[in-house]
Amino acid sequence: MFYPERFSNLPAHAWPRLRALLDAHEGGGPLIQMTIGEPKHAFPAWVTDVITKNAAGFNSYPPNDGSPELKTAIAAWIKRRYGVEMDADTEVMALNGTREGLYNAVVALCPETKNGEKPAILMPNPFYQVYMIAAISGACDPIMVNATSETGHLPDFHSLPEETLKRTTAAYICSPANPQGAVADRAYWTALIELAEKYDFRIFADECYSEIYRDTPPVGALQVANELGTDRNRVVIFHSLSKRSNLPGLRAGFVATGADAMREIKQLRNYAGAPLPLPLQQAAAAVWDDEAHVIESRAMYQEKFEIADRIFGNVAGYVSPEAGFFLWLPVENDEEAALKLWRETGVKVLPGGYLAQTVDGENPGNKYIRVALVAPKDETERGLQLIRDCLYAD
Repeated sequence: MFYPERFSNLPAHAWPRLRALLDAHEGGGPLIQMTIGEPKHAFPAWVTDVITKNAAGFNSYPPNDGSPELKTAIAAWIKRRYGVEMDADTEVMALNGTREGLYNAVVALCPETKNGEKPAILMPNPFYQVYMIAAISGACDPIMVNATSETGHLPDFHSLPEETLKRTTAAYICSPANPQGAVADRAYWTALIELAEKYDFRIFADECYSEIYRDTPPVGALQVANELGTDRNRVVIFHSLSKRSNLPGLRAGFVATGADAMREIKQLRNYAGAPLPLPLQQAAAAVWDDEAHVIESRAMYQEKFEIADRIFGNVAGYVSPEAGFFLWLPVENDEEAALKLWRETGVKVLPGGYLAQTVDGENPGNKYIRVALVAPKDETERGLQLIRDCLYAD
């Protein structure tokens, strides 16, 4: 039998690695799960009513690009949130989970060569693992750029050598960042857009955590591009109801960009897409139209931010996240810390190195653990206090 070589050297994925690290050991207390970013706040109760009302749609093939109602709701949300007018028919497409769009963007939009060389795809390090796989699948070199405390936990793409930038076809950027919670401000987006224009590459903006923040809504990539008068085909944004609306199982996201780029994205989806079932599209449309549940959920995360600040405020190296729902806590060794926590307290967290790759001899996640603040407030507080007492006791 023959198998493709392009995936043969992939490192083990984060979750199998975590099971291999912890499963042979007994937990030191009742399980408190703080590893995966799976929201546990209640989603709007009326979602199931919308699905039931439209259940006859399961008897039909769903619209490939999204129903008119869903695309209109998404375009209206972009207008409310970012002040950018998008054509619902030509510049917006529904996704079966944002990961689908993040993966397919490289195949749909990145050429096979650039300036006579193998293309490069830039991404932060640590990073959402689909970025790397998308680059490899598109026969591109994944270029991981360390995002550390020295760079404000966002990648400094300007530091790359010109020979790399000249063959770059796209750059992934996650803001608010997973796992660090850092937010790209207007100046960061402006500088990145200018770099993309200079070297002629696209920006793939993963903004799935955009609605979980403290006080100020994070500025968006398309928003800044619109303000600058940049060709909107250069910026591709990805959003989801998973985090915003506590609906990871609905698998409802979207991609938005200029009409020319969207035409290429839709063409790939015509052949290889997996559209969201129509009743779920109808539910997603209703959820994008509603902000009350988002405000309520955000307030619960803000409470948990305050709890984390109170518990870890005196811990050396603790950085209170600007947005998102993760803590990126400093430790001496990520795996040792995660194993110690599990064995002594029953709290499960993710070693930071599992979300990153070694670049120039450094894995920027090895001295951190990622802690998800997704459980109810009391359970989250109990877990955070156990982490504090176990790893940071004076």
